[in-house]
Amino acid sequence: MAANEVDVFANEEKRNLELRGHVGFDSLPDQLVSKSVAQGFCFNILCVGETGIGKSTLMNTLFNTTFENEEASHYEKEVQLRPQMYSLQESNVNLKLTVVHTVGFGDQINKEESYKPILEYIDAQFEKYLEEEMKIKRSLANCHDTRIHICLYFIAPNGHSLKSLDLVTMKKLDSKVNIIPVIAKADTVSRSELDKLKIKVMSELVSNGVQIYQFPTEDEAVAEINSSMNTHLPFAVVGSVDDVKVGNKMVKARLYPWGSVQVENENHCDFVKLREMLLRVNMEDLREQTHARHYELYRRCKLEEMGFKDSDPDSQSFSLQETYEAKRKEFLVDLQRKEEEMRQMFVNKVKETEAELKEKEKELHGRFEQLKRMHQDEKKNLEEKRRELEEEMNAFNRRKVAAETLMGQALQGCSQPFKKDKDKKN
Repeated sequence: MAANEVDVFANEEKRNLELRGHVGFDSLPDQLVSKSVAQGFCFNILCVGETGIGKSTLMNTLFNTTFENEEASHYEKEVQLRPQMYSLQESNVNLKLTVVHTVGFGDQINKEESYKPILEYIDAQFEKYLEEEMKIKRSLANCHDTRIHICLYFIAPNGHSLKSLDLVTMKKLDSKVNIIPVIAKADTVSRSELDKLKIKVMSELVSNGVQIYQFPTEDEAVAEINSSMNTHLPFAVVGSVDDVKVGNKMVKARLYPWGSVQVENENHCDFVKLREMLLRVNMEDLREQTHARHYELYRRCKLEEMGFKDSDPDSQSFSLQETYEAKRKEFLVDLQRKEEEMRQMFVNKVKETEAELKEKEKELHGRFEQLKRMHQDEKKNLEEKRRELEEEMNAFNRRKVAAETLMGQALQGCSQPFKKDKDKKN
């Protein structure tokens, strides 16, 4: 290149490229946040507790709204689960909230199977998600996730310990859903009794092996507050949607003749702690635990029941086609075996029916012979009676003829003397 050309490029003005923002992959969290906010979030709460314990009131207080909920009676024959979906918005974040109420829980005389409808509902939601996940053309992003993320188990304050129904139900649910026990209507007991009840409830849960949800302490940002909140379980809560004037401000409270119980006053109840832990700090962890722990356990058990496995005993690689073929052959063999059993059962049933029919035919033939003999005997008796009657009639006719003959002779004998007397007179 000539020297004059170099001078020309050096004298030209340098171009400056202005960047619109920071360049780097640390913008990925911002992209994920934007995408998640655009898609929205879902959160599903299962409220388990006796009728009238305050489940609906607490939900209204927790989300500061009034959910439409039909009041349940105490005369339900069985436990029914009633899900209700709502769309909530806070700032620019959309939340699909599902609140599931257990209508009639604890109202039956026989409470042995009160937990079964709850387990069936939770498994049904897992099954729906698994079916969507195993579709050829699946759309998990657009699928409405109805899996239960948290179970608020309401404990009645009128007692010194947990009921057997509470222990059995929580023991059955702890492997299916995240459980947070709460003592409802905590304003009905004194502070000292409430502290004793909390200690008694936690000791009974530990002694019976019930695994409740523990707030995670791995993240340093929330480790301190979660560790502190784990010591306050179970939360003693009070719910109210009424605004009461206390001092110079309006607060959510329950008004009594002796004073008021402020819902958001931590000296009165643990409602603020529950709201902080549930909605602000650990909502995403609850969703993650539901997917990574409870749903994965259900999915693994379900696939194992279907015959799928990661590797065979020889530690060879997993083949979906081979597993499908093996399962298909097993199904066909089982189907043939059942068909043979049904065929053999049908043959045995036919033989039993034929034997019964022959026995009945033999019985009917014996009855027929008996009736035939009875008929012949009756016919013989009738013939004998008929002959006897004929003989009696013949004898009667002979006696009649003889009587008529004697009567005729007697009349004739009487008429001859009468003629002789007449002749004499003449």
